[in-house]
Amino acid sequence: MKQLSLDNLRTFVTVIDLGGYAKAGEKLGRSQPAISLQIKKLEEQLDVRLFDKVGQRHLVNHDGLKLYKSAQQLLALNDEVFNQFQPVSLKGRLRLGIPSEFATTLLPNIIGEFSQLYPNVSLEVTSALSKSLLSKDNLGFDLVMALIDPDTNTDGQLILNDDLVWVGDKNRPMAQDSLSLVLAPDGCVYRSRVISKLKMQTLSWRISYTNADLTGITAAIKQGLGISALARSSVPAQLDIIEHANLPQLGRIKICLFHKDSEHPQASAKLAEFIQSRLAG
Repeated sequence: MKQLSLDNLRTFVTVIDLGGYAKAGEKLGRSQPAISLQIKKLEEQLDVRLFDKVGQRHLVNHDGLKLYKSAQQLLALNDEVFNQFQPVSLKGRLRLGIPSEFATTLLPNIIGEFSQLYPNVSLEVTSALSKSLLSKDNLGFDLVMALIDPDTNTDGQLILNDDLVWVGDKNRPMAQDSLSLVLAPDGCVYRSRVISKLKMQTLSWRISYTNADLTGITAAIKQGLGISALARSSVPAQLDIIEHANLPQLGRIKICLFHKDSEHPQASAKLAEFIQSRLAG
């Protein structure tokens, strides 16, 4: 099967774009005879003349114009393939807003790998409740990851529909007559969902400990202060998913990314890809 040389095609296109063999040779760093040889090889493969010689000039003819359009498309496709695999040189400072439980379970791996690939990008991470991260008063983020109720309309990029699950320590059996809860403060999506579901049950319950940080919540659960609720993808290895007849189903939660007006949109988009790939995986 015959195959056209992309190198010859690029020379051919350059000759037309610059208006002559000599100018093409200067740009490509080749002698005029070398340029002529490449054009001749193309003509021999296609069995057509691509240029008509008028005096000392080579003018592209009808067949040359037909090839010119196809050659541009082939070269563009070739360049696109290489660009997909070419590491992008990114730099700048990114400010990321992320719920604390994901900062604990998701970020360590991402920061390590992202920093190795893009050492000139520095990450400044703020952990807080989703409500606070999305507040109009909380400006300056390049990228925000937040938890959204499934029935809420949002302009965020959905990266995962996750299950809300009960978490605890299986080595500490749950009391049958009363439920002790370890929850984040008011404004937490998990807290609101847990309370609304429990209010529809007859089981007695109380909030025994409040902490906005997953590390603090985990420590309290391990000390036997109660159980909590988390998105399945954020459950740390130290905790167990708890299923019990007395515990209501908590439904689902949307995990979304919000792209802000970043000074470094390429770096922000690349970080978003990292987060999405880790969660979706």
